[in-house]
Amino acid sequence: MTSPIAHLSNAGRLDRMFIGGEWTLPERSTRSAVVDPSTEAPVAEIALGSSADVDTAVAAARRAFADWAVTSPENRARLLDRVHALILERAELFAQAISQEMGAAIGYARSAQVPLAAEHIRVARDNLATYPFLTHRGTTAILREPIGVCGLITPWNWPLYQITAKVGAALAAGCTVVLKPSELSPLSALFFAEVVEDAGIPPGVFNLVNGDGPGVGAALSAHPDVDMISLTGSTRAGVLVTQAAAPTVKRVALELGGKSPNVILPDADLARAVAPGVAAAFRNLGQSCSAPTRMIVPRQHLHEVERLVSEAVSGMVVGDPRSEQSTHGPLANRAQFERVQEMIDVGLAEGARLVCGGPGRPQGLNQGFYVRPTVFSEVHSRMRIAQEEIFGPVLCVIPYDSIDEAVAIANDTIYGLGAHVQGEDLETARAVAARIRSGQVHINYPAWDPNAPFGGYKRSGNGREFGIEGMEEYLEMKSVLGY
Repeated sequence: MTSPIAHLSNAGRLDRMFIGGEWTLPERSTRSAVVDPSTEAPVAEIALGSSADVDTAVAAARRAFADWAVTSPENRARLLDRVHALILERAELFAQAISQEMGAAIGYARSAQVPLAAEHIRVARDNLATYPFLTHRGTTAILREPIGVCGLITPWNWPLYQITAKVGAALAAGCTVVLKPSELSPLSALFFAEVVEDAGIPPGVFNLVNGDGPGVGAALSAHPDVDMISLTGSTRAGVLVTQAAAPTVKRVALELGGKSPNVILPDADLARAVAPGVAAAFRNLGQSCSAPTRMIVPRQHLHEVERLVSEAVSGMVVGDPRSEQSTHGPLANRAQFERVQEMIDVGLAEGARLVCGGPGRPQGLNQGFYVRPTVFSEVHSRMRIAQEEIFGPVLCVIPYDSIDEAVAIANDTIYGLGAHVQGEDLETARAVAARIRSGQVHINYPAWDPNAPFGGYKRSGNGREFGIEGMEEYLEMKSVLGY
C-alpha cells in the first residue's frame, strides 16, 4: 500500500488548500513540518494558509451557500452517503495517516479513530432523512434553516473524528463550511478533502485551509462573512475564539477541556469497574477531552483498587504505533510530551503516592514522545494533578468516605464535559449521575452512542455535538405567523 505521505506528495496536495472545489496554492508559501511522534523526525511539510486564503475560502463558501441551503434533504443525504462509503473504502489509508501524524497505535486507529469518524457521517445522513425542518404550532409555522457559512476548527487528538462530527452535521443542515484542521495532524484532513471531492459535493460547499491559530483560526473567527464558529480545543483557545467572534455577534459552539470523574460506588463490583476505567482514562493515550482521569473510590477499597489498577496498566504495551502488538503509541507532539512529564513531576512534588509509571520514557524506548502510563493514589482535590487537564496517561485515584463526598469531589472542577458512574444498584447510580454537573454521564461503561449529544457544562464549553442536537447547532429558527 502507498504510504499516506507518498500518496499526498504524488498527488501534489501537501502544499495546497481545497477551496471552491479546486486544489489551490496558498497566497503565501509558509510551510510547517509534519512530525512523526514515534521518531521525532519530520516526515513531510504542508503549506500554511493566511488570512488571505481565509477570505478566498469564505467567499467560495458564501457563493455556494445560496444553492446548497435549498437543496433537498434527500439530495444532501445521498451525498453524505457517498462520503460515508468512501471513508470506509479508504479506511486503511486514513488509519495509516492518523497513526503517522499523531501516533495512535495502528490497531486503535483501525478500530476506533476511523470507524467512529465514519459513524458521524452516517448519523448525519440518517437524521437528515427524518428531521422536521418545518413544524406547525396552531397557525404559526416554525422553520429551521441553515445558519450560513460555518468556520470549523478541529484538534490534533482525534483528527478525522472531530472533522466528521462537525462537517457531517453542518452539511446535513444545509450550511457551507471552511475547515481549519490542526496543523499538527493535517494528513487525515487532506484525505477527507479528497473524499468530499470524489463524493461529488458541489464546489464551495466544503473548503479546507490549513494553518495555525494566529494565522487562520483568528481570521476565520473574526471574519464578518462567517455566521458561526465551531471549535474543539483547549479552554484557552475557546476564549480566544469567542473574543475574536464577539464583534460580529456570530454563533460560537465550543467543545473544550475536561477533567472527568469516574465515581465507583460502594456496591460496585471492583473486578468489573476498575480495569475498564483505566482503559477509558488511557484511551488514545489519555489524549481525549472526556477521558475519566479522576477515579473516585471508596476509601475502604483503596488498596484493592490500587492492585487492580496496577494489573490493568501492566497489560498495556506502549511501543511503535505501527506494530500490531502495541496497544498505545507515543503522545502526539513534543509540547504534549513535555506537559505530561511536567505534571508527573508535579504529582510527585505534591505528595501523591505513585502506584505505577512515573517520569521518563518506558524502558527500551529512547526516542519518540513515549511516556509511561502513570497512576497516582491518595490524591485530593487541592492538588494540581486533580484540577488541571493533563491530556496524557495520568490517572488520579481519589478516596472518599460517603456518596455525598464522592459527588462533591466529582463536581470540584472548573470543567464539566464527561463523567462515569459504576454501581450494582442502578437507581443509586442514576441518582448520582443526576447530581454530577457534566454534559454526558456514562453508567457502567455503556456502548458508545453516536446519537448521544456531547458537550460541556462550565468551562468545558457550550453547545452540543453528535446526533440531532449536533445538527441543530447549525440551524436558525424562523417563526412564520399566519402560515
